[in-house]
Order: sequence, then C-alpha cells, then structure tokens
Amino acid sequence: MGLLIRNGEIVTGEDRYFADIYIENETITSIGKELPVPDGTEVIDATGKLIFPGFIDPHVHIHLPFMGTFAKDTYATASVAALIGGTTGLIEMCCPSRNEDALQAYALWKSKAEGLSACDYAFHMAVTHFDETTEAQLREIVADGTTSFKIFLSYKGFFGVEDGEMYQTLKLARELGVIVTAHCENAELVSRLQQELIEQGKTGPEWHEPSRPETVEAEGTGRFATFLETTGATGYVVHLSCEPALKVAMAAKARGVRLAVESVLPHFVLDRTYAERGGLEGAKFVMSPPLRDKRNHAALWEGLETGVIDTVGTDHCPFDLEQKAMGKDAFTLIPNGIPGVEDRVNVMYTYGVKRGGLSIHRFVDALSTRVAKLFGLYPRKGAVAVGSDADLVIYDPGWRGVISGAKGSETHHVNNDYSGFEGVEIEGRPSAVLVRGQVQVRDGVFVGEIGRGKMLRRKPMVEYMGNVNGD
Repeated sequence: MGLLIRNGEIVTGEDRYFADIYIENETITSIGKELPVPDGTEVIDATGKLIFPGFIDPHVHIHLPFMGTFAKDTYATASVAALIGGTTGLIEMCCPSRNEDALQAYALWKSKAEGLSACDYAFHMAVTHFDETTEAQLREIVADGTTSFKIFLSYKGFFGVEDGEMYQTLKLARELGVIVTAHCENAELVSRLQQELIEQGKTGPEWHEPSRPETVEAEGTGRFATFLETTGATGYVVHLSCEPALKVAMAAKARGVRLAVESVLPHFVLDRTYAERGGLEGAKFVMSPPLRDKRNHAALWEGLETGVIDTVGTDHCPFDLEQKAMGKDAFTLIPNGIPGVEDRVNVMYTYGVKRGGLSIHRFVDALSTRVAKLFGLYPRKGAVAVGSDADLVIYDPGWRGVISGAKGSETHHVNNDYSGFEGVEIEGRPSAVLVRGQVQVRDGVFVGEIGRGKMLRRKPMVEYMGNVNGD
C-alpha cells in the first residue's frame, strides 16, 4: 500500500515549494501537484506544515564505556528519542580503548544496534592504536561498509593516538578513500593542566574548561590540518567549539586542505557559566571540548550560516546524575557528555531559523544533506527526491513548548534523568516522522516499530569535498 503526503511545503537545502509526495516500497516514487491517489493509499494532510528530508546526527554515543561507567542509552531508547526529535539517521562512534581489539569492538557495537534501532544507523570506526594488525582489520571494517574513521587527539592512554599513529591512519584512509573524523585537542597539554589544577585544590567542574582551554583546541585543529595536508587525506573536525579553532580550520580550508567542520548543539546555545555553577549542577554540563565563553556563539552561528561550519551534530552522550557524581572530588572523574539527540532539530530551528539569522536552507543542509554527502549516504538519504529513501519529517512550525528533562515528559525520551536544555523554549516540532515510508512518530509520540532501523553500509568515496560542493 502506498502513502501520499499532500498539501505540504517541501524545504530542502536549496529549494522551497509546495507539492505532494507519493511513497511506495520505502522510497519516494513521485513528487508533484495533485498527484493521483491509487485505491488503498494512506493519505497524510500536511497543510500548514513543512516537509524536510530526514535529519541525520553525524555524532552520537549510544554504547560507550567511559571513565569507569557506561552511557545510559540503548538503541531502543536513543533511536526513539532521535525520531521524536526529527532525526531519522544516526552515525555512532564505535570507540574501543587502546587495549581492545578493533574487530571485536566493531562486532560488539554492531550487536548493540542490530534489531533494536527504530531508525537507520551507521558507524564511525575509532582507531585508538595502530600496530601490526590494525591495517588489515581496518580494511575489513571498510569492506563491511563502515567508511569513516575516528581519531582522538585527547584522552591520553585511553582513546588517544600518538602523532605517528595519526599519520599511519591518515595514509591508509587516503588510500581507501575514507574520511577521518578527529577530536582535536592536545592530550599532553590537557594532562599537564589537569594535574596542576588538581594539585592546587581546584577540583570542581568549573575547572574543567580551564584544563582544556581554547588554545589547546586550536592547536589540535591545526595539527590535524597539517597532517591532512601532508598525507592528502580528507578530514572532519568533530564538535569544534570556539572561534580560535574555527579560524585555524578556515585557514586550512583556504589553502586547500580537504577538511570539513562539525559543531554540536550545546556549543551554539550553552556557555561555560553552566559548568561554573559548581557541584552536581555544574557536572551536568561537563563535556569535551568544554562549554566556552559566550563570545564564541556569534562566530559559530556566522560560520554555520556561511557554510564554513559544515554540519551540526550533538555528541550525544547521556549519563545520569549519579554517574556525574563520580567526579564530586575531582572534575577529571566526571563522565563527559550532555544528552541532545532529541533536541538538536527543534533547538537549532528555534534559535537559528526562527530567532536568529540562519537560513532555513542552510539549516536543512547542515543537519541533513551535507551530513549525507560527507558520509556516503546521499542521495539515498538527505534528499526529498524521486528514488530517495522516504525518510521525511513533517514539521509543525506553529507548535510551542518548553524542554523538560523529567522522564516520561513530553519532551524527554532519552534514558537519563536530566536535560542539558531544561526550560528552553521551542518554536516548532515534528508532527510526523517517517523512516523509509513508515510513520514512526505522530505528534511527539512514538507509534512505530523498534527494530525497523537498518545498518547503512557505505562505499568509500575518494572525492568527499567535491561531493559536498555538488561537483
């Protein structure tokens, strides 16, 4: 049986127009006005609504062993929360520690998702060491359809790689046509600063940001760009948080380095004063890179509008307050992360499109289309086009609400006990969300099928930047 969406306004990264959409066998089969309605067709009236391509979060953590504990979500909870918030695709970081086997970790991460996700998903494979077995394992993982890597220039001794390992990873990635995402800091500087602050008795969450200052992030961004330039690899900076790091990335792009930039939701709307509240209240807002001085917001919003910042993710990583309290005696023991997978679309629409200077087309591009292009999913995903998967968000711009972190509330379905966006006003939310033609959400309620989501196997793409630019 087919499905027809009629009377809606389609909005993509480039166009805005009124048309009907007919869906059959999980894909969009026709777009036009006054489309015929075959017998038995389900009809959704989208009058007064916007129709977006399904949004894709390029940076989430669902299964994550970290700092002696585990992130609270499962795919059953995270995917439902994502869909209610308008995100129809997740790209999770598969993050083994330095002493774990990459293939075993990859199999474990896949097993945590298989049959449990309500939306489609893919992975970035973290390279946390590079020894005599690594190259063969990474080739096998790429052959399985995971065609993006992740490296950490932080978390010394746990996730972090040395410069020589970064070089080897980038050389292999260049050969395979794989894009490498990178957490850009300086592990040695962070380690030294943390040690000094703790020794001085500066143990509260307000000292997390001074232990990883903007200069450290800018240095890491510059070092990553230099290695990309030297190896010819393609890179992607994750969760860039501040103007100094953005200037470094802009300079690298200007001289031809194949580099894309991601910022994440918290860095657009929150600032360091949240973590400076101290105690458990401040611990809620500890993430890395840290929340920054508010002066950075203008630079990030401008960078997003101009396209220098390519994408917006969340770095979704939910920990309960009990877990955050592990760092009550030392900020270095606070599990890093702020949940956000449910809030990204609505908050960015409200404070970017409705109340800010972000164009609606750049909004769609950054949260959907460019993600799909960078990571080998376009035009299957990230598009409203004949032949594309029918991942669609029917959006109600007239809805009004306030985010609450209470479990069971209308705006909180993530499996942890607080929201980093408590009390934030929202203008607009999805009224219906489709995954490959099946309605999974109606008016903020999950009505679909756990397990509908499939792993998205991707092909290596040598010319990433050209693909982003439409070449």
